[in-house]
Amino acid sequence: MAVLARKQKFPFPDLPDWFEAFPTRFTMPAMADLYTMRIEEYTEEGRYLVRAEIPGIDVKDLDVTVDDGLLTITAERTEREVDKHRSEIRYGSLTRSIPLPKSADEKDVRAEYADGMLSVSVGLGEAKPEPKHIEIKHST
Repeated sequence: MAVLARKQKFPFPDLPDWFEAFPTRFTMPAMADLYTMRIEEYTEEGRYLVRAEIPGIDVKDLDVTVDDGLLTITAERTEREVDKHRSEIRYGSLTRSIPLPKSADEKDVRAEYADGMLSVSVGLGEAKPEPKHIEIKHST
């Protein structure tokens, strides 16, 4: 017996985007119009990979830095001065910082940008040792 499944469409497709910026909408109203940079991160073939969805940004307006175990991506979209009938495009700058794994090699970082996707690849080495707890003895 065959079972037919009907995929139900979500009645409010923009609702997840609204909740994504939920804290911003109430704590920093001026920031509510800026959008969040969506990312995915994973490990593949001995490298830590971060892909960021940043459509409509020119590569010259992107900046990627690595410092003290933190990968930071900054992007800027500037508004063109034209007579507009309507604009739903978001302008401004956005920054996203992602903590790197402890074994990340900050000297082995590569970045590529194509079709609105920024891909950052960080080499992984041996895991750095955990901090060692030193017992303190009470002396008299």
